[in-house]
Amino acid sequence: MTEPDTPERRKKSAAVPLEAGPGPARGALDQQRIIEAAVRYIDEHGLRMLTMQRLGAYLGVEGMALYRHVPGREALLDGVVEAVVDELFADPDVHLQAHAGWVDYLQRLAHGLRRIALAHPEVFPLVATRPPAAPWVRPPLRSLRWIESLLEVMIEAGFSDENAAAVYRAFSSFLLGYLLLEVSAHGVETGPVEEPDVAPLEDLSAYPLLQRLEPHLSVDVAAQDFEEALEALLDRVALLLPRRRRPPRLTQEK
Repeated sequence: MTEPDTPERRKKSAAVPLEAGPGPARGALDQQRIIEAAVRYIDEHGLRMLTMQRLGAYLGVEGMALYRHVPGREALLDGVVEAVVDELFADPDVHLQAHAGWVDYLQRLAHGLRRIALAHPEVFPLVATRPPAAPWVRPPLRSLRWIESLLEVMIEAGFSDENAAAVYRAFSSFLLGYLLLEVSAHGVETGPVEEPDVAPLEDLSAYPLLQRLEPHLSVDVAAQDFEEALEALLDRVALLLPRRRRPPRLTQEK
């Protein structure tokens, strides 16, 4: 029977050198395989246990051998975040285009991100808390291609540039808060491990909508977004009341 994953178990693991895992042979190392192994390692042992030395042992090589393919732990963590988010591309239920309208598109995307969080609960806090390359790139949807896709779907549905950006902000905030809460309920630590370096932003030339909407994405409307989200929540809560007891704002709607 497998021993449950607990803080005590992780402390015990930290004191004992890890045995080599099911990684590739020494001559088969490359960046992709190292990153894939890092995702598996974090899934199995937790983010705080990850070091280049332990990952090397997990792969059956010296830790220094990893530096030929990955500059260091910071670059490795960036690769882990990208690899996990990119699992959306392999999800058959998530589409880059809105084949059945924007509501269906957002529902599929939200469920796809939730599947990632539940498949990698030890990795998800890294996706959620690692600073992005630009302040307007919001976790957990931190892929420029997916952000471009979302904005394109909303604009094609008739939303203005400003409102399409607002949808992205609200969608990200909802998912981030809910999914962090969900994985933390499984005993996963959700705080950052250390203060990371921030990688430079990818060239936006391949993402015309991101270039055009960057001013809307960058504006600081956190207070307004919070108030609107709170109002939406309270409106939904009020709907649980019998109609005769609902606030006037709701009973007047027809």
